[in-house]
Amino acid sequence: KKMSTPPRPTSSNGEAFASAERRQSYSRPSVFGATQLSTRRLRSNSSGPIPQDLGDLSTAEMNSVAPPAPVYKIVLTGGPCGGKTTSLARLSPYLRERGFEVIACPEAFSLLVNNGMSFDYLGAVEGMDVVVQDTVMDMQIGLEDGFERVLRARGKPAVLLCDRGLMDGSAYMDPEAWERLLAKRDVQCVSELREGRYNAVFHLVTAAEGAEQFYTLENNAVRTETPELARELDDMTRNAWVGHPNLKIFDNSTGFEKKMQRVVEETARLVGLPTQMQRVTTKFLLRKEPDLEAFPGDVRVRVFDVEKVYLLEENIRTENISEEYSFIRKRTTVHKDGEASGSVYGWTGVQKTHEGQIIETKRIITKREYNSLFNNRDKSRHIVTQKRISFLWNIQSFTIHVYQEPVSDICILHAQVQSTSDSAGHDEEVSIPPFLEVEKKLLTDSEEDEQYGAYHISLKN
Repeated sequence: KKMSTPPRPTSSNGEAFASAERRQSYSRPSVFGATQLSTRRLRSNSSGPIPQDLGDLSTAEMNSVAPPAPVYKIVLTGGPCGGKTTSLARLSPYLRERGFEVIACPEAFSLLVNNGMSFDYLGAVEGMDVVVQDTVMDMQIGLEDGFERVLRARGKPAVLLCDRGLMDGSAYMDPEAWERLLAKRDVQCVSELREGRYNAVFHLVTAAEGAEQFYTLENNAVRTETPELARELDDMTRNAWVGHPNLKIFDNSTGFEKKMQRVVEETARLVGLPTQMQRVTTKFLLRKEPDLEAFPGDVRVRVFDVEKVYLLEENIRTENISEEYSFIRKRTTVHKDGEASGSVYGWTGVQKTHEGQIIETKRIITKREYNSLFNNRDKSRHIVTQKRISFLWNIQSFTIHVYQEPVSDICILHAQVQSTSDSAGHDEEVSIPPFLEVEKKLLTDSEEDEQYGAYHISLKN
């Protein structure tokens, strides 16, 4: 099958404005490398409106408006001494060797400190914390958007590695100050700064949590935190990103080298490269939908309404892929008062190889692209709607999928874990939250696992 992909924009006279030489073999993902990853997406916050007169645009300018290859944005975050710097150093050559262009975006706050701003500024004047974080956000947005624009113009598959992201600032501010900052910037919903902006968030847990003997302040002049403060900041940073559908937490349950291996393999999985990562989600059938009032007070919860639409596929022969399909998803934030706001949109392509490997390729798309692809939905399948509840427990990321349509009696707990070839045959430890009622674990790749998946549930009788 050929997967449906986000549509290309057209010029004012209706002609596709990508030149013929740029209509290359980027129309389907590859299990072998970057040069044939699926593409054709726009980012509403990257390049502004589509120009009406396209004839005067250079190739680079046209690439910026309609990139012929995907650009992934990954946030590397976490507490002090978690391995961010080492991860950046590992990922850049790994990706370049496999055909990707890579740029690392520096941390804006560190740029301020390294160029003369002292920590005393934060408390020098009333309200200074908001001014500083507002400046940090301006700088971070400018750096990220500028680097992304360059990568898009380059016209090759690319990855932007961000040393922290926009939500990290909330970990260093009290909630009232953070809300003042959002109001000042006219941010209607934090999803704009979170899943609406980044493809994935990798949280590397501080060494002060589980690897205390390796915690040090010597390799970062900006770092001043004690181990106790490092653990506190790590917890606040983790919680700042709760709600991002691709929040991956890398703890210190393994040695440092294996921790870095997990980061590299998770990156490979995200961009569609072959990986030894065997499973990223462990599922449990819950007896019933949980009562959010029963959650402990210190557990930060995010709730979303999700609409998942499977797309009509074109049957074609392929040598390496046994099955493939794609879907689009609308994800809307639901606030505590029940009000919904801040929808973000995504496209996902799924491929299954003859060897049993599952490869997913994800894109952030615009509302316009979502509506266009919606018209190409597979009408032999139901539109699947769910309520999703995201939270952290014992440094693990969980999401509960509560089905609403076409069924309403299924509730699945998804636990994010990493399992590489080194751990084959060993069951990953999942810390089941005691406030949830688990019926049973769903065995990976079993008929039962498939039975409770959205792809199966969407089928019409």
